[in-house]
Amino acid sequence: MDEVAKLFEGLRVADVSDGMDAVGLRDVGLVDRAIRPIWRGARIFGRAITARYVPTNEVVPTMSPEEYAEYSRRWYAEKCPYPFLQIAQPGDVLVLDLSGLEVGFWGSNVALAAKKAGIVGVIIDGGCRDTFEIEKQRCPVWARHIARTTVIGRLEFAGMNETINCGGVKVRPGDIVVADDDGVIVVPREVAPEVAKWARKELEADKQARRKLYEELGMPLDETV
Repeated sequence: MDEVAKLFEGLRVADVSDGMDAVGLRDVGLVDRAIRPIWRGARIFGRAITARYVPTNEVVPTMSPEEYAEYSRRWYAEKCPYPFLQIAQPGDVLVLDLSGLEVGFWGSNVALAAKKAGIVGVIIDGGCRDTFEIEKQRCPVWARHIARTTVIGRLEFAGMNETINCGGVKVRPGDIVVADDDGVIVVPREVAPEVAKWARKELEADKQARRKLYEELGMPLDETV
């Protein structure tokens, strides 16, 4: 895994937000709260790889189901490929700009393929479907929409590993992404070590204070303290 990304291991989104405040980047990197986890309990951190998809102008012609099957195959191969699966490195977080559309770009099949490629999670300014299987597979996904449709006749590939907009945040390849139940935050890579340092201090202070309260309340200690 990326050495800078490793500095964020175990940090909560709240800690990282406080770390950003500490270095003067107040409210920077906070991805739109509408982009939420598909299932609770997922936590990820890692280096961003990015991809961008845009609405198509192509009108799907009338055809037989057999013809549509071939049309669909060509759409995935030519109009809407998933090339990030070939370039991902273990520990990467995939960040997708789908123009905010309610289109089911992500599903249970590609989620497993991404996991096999080493992608630890995906942040989608757009739609995810197959959400029951996504949760059952424990594939971490944050998305703007729970969707039903396919990309065929709806989305086209526009670029990969370039600067994108995800939930109102500028995301560049190599920036650090942290996500949990509270949402998603993106840390500019050049300030990431300093942000991680202050975020770690916040986490440790919080754990120490909460541990004391656990003990005073007679609560059994857990992994959060």
